[in-house]
Amino acid sequence: MVDKELLEILACPACKGDVKEENGKIVCLKCGLKYPIKDNIPIMLIDEAEGKKDAQKQ
Repeated sequence: MVDKELLEILACPACKGDVKEENGKIVCLKCGLKYPIKDNIPIMLIDEAEGKKDAQKQ
């Protein structure tokens, strides 16, 4: 689980949208990309994201 304070300052690197934690991933509320969490550390790299391919082209 990622710290609430950290979630408040994180933004999606692809579209700069707000994010939330869901099912062990960081999910962008704007473009839908899902970033993995490894050892309680969000991996906020576009290349590591799952989800909508259109968002990765931004």
